[in-house]
Amino acid sequence: MGAGKSTIGKRLAHLLGAEFIDSDREIERHTGANIPLIFELEGESGFRQRESQILDELTQRSNIVLATGGGSILLAENRDMLKNRGKVVYLYTTVNQQLQRTRRDQNRPLLQTSNPKQKLQELFDIRDPLYRQLATLIIDTDGRSIHSVSQEIVKRLKLETVKKTSP
Repeated sequence: MGAGKSTIGKRLAHLLGAEFIDSDREIERHTGANIPLIFELEGESGFRQRESQILDELTQRSNIVLATGGGSILLAENRDMLKNRGKVVYLYTTVNQQLQRTRRDQNRPLLQTSNPKQKLQELFDIRDPLYRQLATLIIDTDGRSIHSVSQEIVKRLKLETVKKTSP
């Protein structure tokens, strides 16, 4: 959360000549409701079910850069889809940086709490190991520009491709 998935994803898609898709926006488009409302009406488990359905659909497409919700990796079936159907880039950011980037955002239901830093730390402690297991690439985004991060991803993805095609 707050790592820059959507912003960097858009730039990366442009650099790669791919289509950018944000899974949260797709969920909103399919349901006609925003994420906070879905959480309010269906709870996190209802939202996660919708998220899995969308991820299944989207990960079958080609030539896309997909920004997923930060918690999409919580379900094993989502991790399997992401790992088996594409390359996963973990945009690592510290909890302090996440807090700074999300502090005014009212569209993050999990942070509507009296202690958002504590909540971010709890989420980080659960999600970071999962992302590390899943990631093709891990990119540190703290204090870096969109341009710098995007360029590093393109460069490292090209190296990954070369490694896989070399004998």
